[in-house]
Amino acid sequence: MIGILGGTFDPVHLGHLRTALDVCEALAFDEVRLIPCHLPPHRGRPVASSAQRVKMLEAAVRDYPAFVVDQRELGREGPSYSFDTLTSLRAEPGAQGICLLMGMDAFRDLTSWHRWRELIELCHLVVMTRPGAEIPAQGELADFIMEHKVTGAGALRQQAAGCLLFQPVTRLEISATDIRSRLAEGRSAGFLVPEAVRKIINKEGLYRGRQ
Repeated sequence: MIGILGGTFDPVHLGHLRTALDVCEALAFDEVRLIPCHLPPHRGRPVASSAQRVKMLEAAVRDYPAFVVDQRELGREGPSYSFDTLTSLRAEPGAQGICLLMGMDAFRDLTSWHRWRELIELCHLVVMTRPGAEIPAQGELADFIMEHKVTGAGALRQQAAGCLLFQPVTRLEISATDIRSRLAEGRSAGFLVPEAVRKIINKEGLYRGRQ
């Protein structure tokens, strides 16, 4: 079973990595694929180039063999839709259980995603939750939760797709937007990003004077 974590990773930070590691350990993933997007459908174009974001990701996970940087979205034109990425993953030889990881904020916006109802046919959805997070109790998402929610990791291994799991993770209030703002103001990103990533940012002068 593999976990999939997509995003701009502009830059990748400890909030991304710690939560992904929490889920990897809790659900005993064979692999976690970090998939940087080309053009995010719900936000602006990344500040760092694709090559720079891949370089930072690879440096960040160098000592974690279960973490793999997957560049498939960078080779596609147009917006980076999760539906397309999951379809390509599902078509790979030997594809089995695939778990799409997302935070609660992303999950609350799920109904705005491209072909969102079909995602559950291609993967399991694992929503990473922090203490105090409120799960939608009404509307389309509430109905979706009632239909697909499971309460234990064992259910994910019984089928290749179709389940929704809320998985607690470490609470780390770190955002890439805040990191870019700090760097634009000449402040440090130390202890917010892996040290290897901080060195790349400093060496290449990333995010200076821009957010």
